[in-house]
Amino acid sequence: MVLASAGTAQGIFQLLVVLIIFVVVLILTYYTTKWIAGYQKKRGSGANVEVIEASKIGNDRYIEIVRVGKDRYFVLALGKNEVTSLGEISKDDLVEVKREASCLSAHGFSTGGRFDQILHGLKKSDEPGKED
Repeated sequence: MVLASAGTAQGIFQLLVVLIIFVVVLILTYYTTKWIAGYQKKRGSGANVEVIEASKIGNDRYIEIVRVGKDRYFVLALGKNEVTSLGEISKDDLVEVKREASCLSAHGFSTGGRFDQILHGLKKSDEPGKED
């Protein structure tokens, strides 16, 4: 009987150790991912080039409006291995859109706002009879 209870205690101890290690790995993964995202955001952001809007038009095909410099806007078609300029448009031709209203860009990344704000906005727009 003593051996059986000792084996059970050892098994529970091993389970707890594995659970603690699992939680520590999850926490490390979370903070590492946040750090890498911040690093990539700083590295990828420039003062002279900004993607204003992107729209997916097919598999690996996008149309993007890109601001270059202070007030030059270009429309680009992006394929898997190609970029084609469709032309230049003026700032007056752009339609202003609230950042919180647009949930995800064509690439699947958040375009602004916190996730809970975006989710709340989506829930409000899905409710029948309620409009923003």
